[in-house]
Amino acid sequence: MTTHGFTLTAEGPFDFGASLRFVEDWPATSALPSDGRALRFAYCAESDWLPIGVTVTGAPGGVAVETTRPAGPGIRGEVARILSLDVDGAGFSRLGEDDPVLGDLQRLRPGLRPVCFWSPWEAACWAVIVQRSSMLIAARLKQRIAERYGAKVTLDGQVYPAFPPPVTLLEAGGLGLPAQKEEWVRGLARAALDGLLTTEHLRALAPEEALSELRALPGVGPFSAGLILIRGAGAPDAFPGDEPRLFAILREAYGLQEDAPPTAYRKLAEAWRPYRSWASFLFRASTYGVMDDRD
Repeated sequence: MTTHGFTLTAEGPFDFGASLRFVEDWPATSALPSDGRALRFAYCAESDWLPIGVTVTGAPGGVAVETTRPAGPGIRGEVARILSLDVDGAGFSRLGEDDPVLGDLQRLRPGLRPVCFWSPWEAACWAVIVQRSSMLIAARLKQRIAERYGAKVTLDGQVYPAFPPPVTLLEAGGLGLPAQKEEWVRGLARAALDGLLTTEHLRALAPEEALSELRALPGVGPFSAGLILIRGAGAPDAFPGDEPRLFAILREAYGLQEDAPPTAYRKLAEAWRPYRSWASFLFRASTYGVMDDRD
């Protein structure tokens, strides 16, 4: 198979090994085969919804990427977004100098940046599937949908199913989900085809406007909206402001009162600008295996 290669350079601290370890531990991607050296995955590119296989390995100052089809600016931008390499992270470590709690997390996982879903569309489907379910069960359900309806891409002799594009799930029946969730997925598919669930659209909006627009979509609550914007579109500076699970983590880390109002958490997050998403990610990443991603 012919492959196409390019490199991505990180601006600011970045450790691909930390990203790879996160992917191995994160229930949403823990089923991906891993040899501890490369990240391999298949997805439907947001630029044209056609399947593509991607292999990422560490390289000096960034990563080396191989793809199964030519990688124009759109594909390069998508891979960069997935690894948060589309953002200059030079100032993120300085936040930890002023905030010792955040600084401790940065020292615990140096160079870790948010690892995003392959697309906001896939993040939105995950947000629906995982509701009122454990992440491990949701991961199996999502994998079954990919195996049944998605294209198969072979990387280094291993077959990787790509999560289906919106048009496929709009027309598909029998996803193995409750009827309400299947209807929500079809509604999300329509939104994606209308261009509402794209990185370009969501990151062109102010975070508060994007979150409001996402909450209007079927099956999307406050947590799901934040997940889609931050871990789907890769917006680096968003803070949902109404996420009880993140509030619980921050309450314990900063010794806030049990009845602290949402404004107290938003005020705390103001100090993390312009990396509010990155800081929140580090706090949430410290709890995987303890807390679930669900509304």
